[in-house]
Amino acid sequence: MSPDLARLIAGQMFLHACMAGTRMAIPLLALNQGFSAVAVGALLALFAFSPMLLALPAGRYSDRRGLQKIMRISVVLAASGVLLSALWPNFAVMCLSALAAGGATGMAVIALQRHVGRMAKDPAALKVAFSWLSLGPAVSNFVGPVLAGLLIDYAGPEAGHVSGFRWAFLLMAVFPLFTWFWVRPVPELPLSPELAHDKPRRALDLLAEPMMRRLLGVNWLLSSCWDVHTFVVPVLGHERGYSASVVGSILGSFALAAAFIRVCLPFISRHVKEHQIITGAMVCTALLFAVYPLMPTAVAMGVCSVLLGLVLGTVQPMIMSTLHQITPAHRQGEALGLRLMSINASSVLMPMLFGAAGAIAGVAPVFWVVGVAVGMGSRAAWGLRPSHASKHHETLS
Repeated sequence: MSPDLARLIAGQMFLHACMAGTRMAIPLLALNQGFSAVAVGALLALFAFSPMLLALPAGRYSDRRGLQKIMRISVVLAASGVLLSALWPNFAVMCLSALAAGGATGMAVIALQRHVGRMAKDPAALKVAFSWLSLGPAVSNFVGPVLAGLLIDYAGPEAGHVSGFRWAFLLMAVFPLFTWFWVRPVPELPLSPELAHDKPRRALDLLAEPMMRRLLGVNWLLSSCWDVHTFVVPVLGHERGYSASVVGSILGSFALAAAFIRVCLPFISRHVKEHQIITGAMVCTALLFAVYPLMPTAVAMGVCSVLLGLVLGTVQPMIMSTLHQITPAHRQGEALGLRLMSINASSVLMPMLFGAAGAIAGVAPVFWVVGVAVGMGSRAAWGLRPSHASKHHETLS
C-alpha cells in the first residue's frame, strides 16, 4: 500500500466515523425524546437527501478541480453541522446535522474514490486499491457508533441523558479535523486531457451503456440492505430495551466484520472475479435477512450482524472496480456522482418507507421483503463483467 493511499484511507475513516456515529446517536435521541419510528425514518433519510442533491455537482467538480478543494469543503461542513447538535440537541437542529454530515461525507467519498481510481494502473490494481480504500468506512462504522454509544451511556449523569448525547456529538464534530490532517499532504493528480475538448453532456447519457444500468440497479439493491440494517437495529433494540452501547455494539460488530473481510479482500480478489463476489454476496444476504429478525437475543443479533458484515463488506470494492472499468477517465467523477445520487435517492425514501412499514407490520417484514428483492437481483449481478463492456466505451466518451 502506498503512503498516499494510506493517508486517504485514514482521512476517509475519520470523516465517515463522524457521519456513522451521528447517524446512530440522532435516532436514539429522537426516540428518547418521544418521536415515532416514522420521524426517526425521516431523520435517517436526511443523511441521504443532501448527498443525493450534491452528488452530480460534486462529481463534476472533482473531475475539474481534483481532490483537495472538495475535501476542505467537506471537512468544514461536517464539523460545523454536527457541532450544532452538541450545542442545541433538538429535533430541528438534528435535521440540519443529518443534512450536513451526509452531504459532507458524500462529496468527500466521490473525490476520494475518483482519486484512488486514477492512481491505479490496471484492473487488478483497481480491485486491490478499492479493497484497501473500503477499509476506512468499515472501520469507521465500528468506531463511530461504538464511541458514540459509550459516551451516551457513560458521559452523562445517567445512561441516555442529554448531556451524554452532547458529548457524543462533540466527539463526532472533532473527527473531520483529523481528516484534513491526513488528506492535506496528498498531491493532486493531473486532470484528464479529454476535459479540454469535452463538450457539455447530460449525466443521464451515462445510462446509455447497459452495463452502467445493470451496475446501478445491483448497487441500489445492496445499498438498501445497509439502509435496512442501519434503520432496523436501533428500532428493534429500543423495542427490546437494549442500551445505546448494546445497539452501538451490534452495529459496530457489523462494521468490524466488514473491515475484517476487506483486509482479506485484496488477496481474495486475485482469485475471484468481481461479478462472482457480488452475486455470492447477494444470495447470502437474502438468506441472512430471512433469519435476522427471528434472533431472540442481542448476542444472536450480533452474530447475524457479523455474518452480514462479512457478506456485504465484499461488495463496494467490486462495484467500484467495475465502474472504473466501464467509464472513461474524464467522466469517472460524474459516474461516481450518478451512482451516489441513485443510491441516496433510494436512501431518502426507503427509511421513511421502512418506518411506516415497521409501524404498521413490524420490522420483520421489512427484512424479508428486502431479502427477497436482493435474492432475485442476484441474476443481474452475474452479468456484471467489465470485459464485456470495454468495447462500448465509445458510447460514453
